[in-house]
Amino acid sequence: MEREFFGTDGIRGRANSWPMTAEIAVRAGMAAGLQFIRGNHRHRVVVGKDTRLSGYMLEPALTAGFTSVGMDVILVGPMPTPAVAMLTRSLRADLGVVLSASHNQFADNGIKLFGPDGYKLSDLIETEIEARMQSDMSGSLAKSADLGRAMRLDDAPGRYIEAAKATFPSDRRLTDLKIVVDCANGAAYKVAPTVLWELEAEVVPIGVDPDGFNINQDCGSVHTDYMREQVVAHGADIGIALDGDADRLIVADENGQLVDGDQLMATIADAWAANGTLQGGGLVATVMSNLGLERHLSAQGLALVRTQVGDRYVVEHMRRHGFNLGGEQSGHIVMSDFGTTGDGLIAALQILALVVAQERPVSEVCRRFEAVPQLLKNVRYSGPSPLDLPRINDAIKRQRGRLGDQGRLLIRPSGTEPLIRVMAEGDDGELIHSVVDELIDLIEAAAAAN
Repeated sequence: MEREFFGTDGIRGRANSWPMTAEIAVRAGMAAGLQFIRGNHRHRVVVGKDTRLSGYMLEPALTAGFTSVGMDVILVGPMPTPAVAMLTRSLRADLGVVLSASHNQFADNGIKLFGPDGYKLSDLIETEIEARMQSDMSGSLAKSADLGRAMRLDDAPGRYIEAAKATFPSDRRLTDLKIVVDCANGAAYKVAPTVLWELEAEVVPIGVDPDGFNINQDCGSVHTDYMREQVVAHGADIGIALDGDADRLIVADENGQLVDGDQLMATIADAWAANGTLQGGGLVATVMSNLGLERHLSAQGLALVRTQVGDRYVVEHMRRHGFNLGGEQSGHIVMSDFGTTGDGLIAALQILALVVAQERPVSEVCRRFEAVPQLLKNVRYSGPSPLDLPRINDAIKRQRGRLGDQGRLLIRPSGTEPLIRVMAEGDDGELIHSVVDELIDLIEAAAAAN
């Protein structure tokens, strides 16, 4: 069955436009509820969100859908995606839902679903939920006396704060560190500064004044310029940038220089390999991770296993093959010893623990390899995908031929936006730029002609 609603990370779109409407949210709540109502016990779902204006529309719509099929709803308000996954397991709920479009601007929103184990749903289950959404569910509505109830869990932030702090070594403190933390005016705007302060850091919080419109606006893990400036201005030891739902992390060192997800994964992998806690013989990343990471791990006898783009595909491989570390260059870092999905704050705590233990600056602790020249550019399009055109596919083959065995070329449609992503990497930086620029020009021309 072709997927109409679900992409690489749940259902996503422009708020109040198909498919991100109140009507679709009601049907998603009904369908997901019916999918997970199993047995005669009271069923419950945990619903969290980020700080987008549209959350006020979608949260009650989802609640109506769930309660209409007899499922109780626990509302936790603005909370990081990994916190909702954690609470789903902790509360023994049947389902968890996050209303967020992650790093996108406020006008977008999304519906992410977690199973009772706290893991994102498989493609198979999402497809089954889609089939329910497209069917007549009126015959499955609960009787009047069996409608679900909704309640707010007021201490949800405190529960996550304690869970996050528990991942930091109990014999270490952040007393001597000044930390700039950029919460992207998103879901972690309260919990992230609190965790760092309670661990005794000097905290410079930015991106902590959400107004419904400013999530990810010139801030957060995708827009790091201001965070980097603040690190230098305050003489901070490190900058931490989260995205709108706080499931990804980008770091700036004491000089304001960025450290991406590949370098962070390498830092954690090196430490865990040294102390014997790294499982699976390496780590799991995606096709977007830099060739330099692969070479670095290989030199130490460790493997880099690549999956398609999407942190849930990373997690699925980790679970099947016994890895406890994986993630994406963009900053999703999954540590199965601590959680079931990417967690920007907990990943930051692991980096901070290493900085404290090694008593060295972040620029030394987190620079583990020399990155191979890599260039990524995007083309926005409307209508049919230019990738379906024979002349574009012929051009891609020609450019792959130019790279030969000395590099990689990856062309893919975004799973969350109408974008085509063109990425190339290799030791010859000039060649990489030439390959990407030529393809971008061709795809843009084809998109304009459609």
